Amino acid sequence: MSIPQIENYELRSPELSAENIVKWEKENNRSILLVHDMQKYFLSLFPSSLRRELVENCQKLVSYARKHHIPVVYTAQRGNMTEKERGLLIDIWGKGMSRDPAHTAITEEIVPQDEEAVLAKWRYSAFHSTPLDKIFLEHKRDQIIICGVYAHIGVLASAVDAYSRDIEVFLVQDAIADFSKQAHLQALNYAAECCAKVIPTQEVCK
Repeated sequence: MSIPQIENYELRSPELSAENIVKWEKENNRSILLVHDMQKYFLSLFPSSLRRELVENCQKLVSYARKHHIPVVYTAQRGNMTEKERGLLIDIWGKGMSRDPAHTAITEEIVPQDEEAVLAKWRYSAFHSTPLDKIFLEHKRDQIIICGVYAHIGVLASAVDAYSRDIEVFLVQDAIADFSKQAHLQALNYAAECCAKVIPTQEVCK
């Protein structure tokens, strides 16, 4: 299948919250911000108001991270992947995006700075076949803050993978988005129950 038509909903909806089990507290000197797949190809599929809200909240996180010396790491899928590179993704999502910057470029509102890593994304998890694990070791960090798309796919897979590596995960409930409010909420509930602390942008940036 291809990406379905995306439902318009509000990220600030009070329904989009979850009851946390863990009591972790974010510490700037322990954190890395992961900006997950905020590419024009994916964002173009969102209704304009949902896209605007998502990008604005991601902007707040990126700005906060840069101001407080939190490393910012981006993922970006590659266009025109070969069948071998794409693997089983073809069976569910088809051939994917082209290599045209209109597809692959990270949206200009949060364009990476020269010193910020942009990792080629090959599978759902941001850790798969990337140096993300090494970046955590190099910076001596053990917390990850995640924003981006899509909540129940790559965002959630990356959260589970980080947790499996003993990295405390902070999933920003209103700086991720999904195909629908239901899918978004399911991702939040799973994360809060199994691998993360779910918190709003405002709490990250306080």
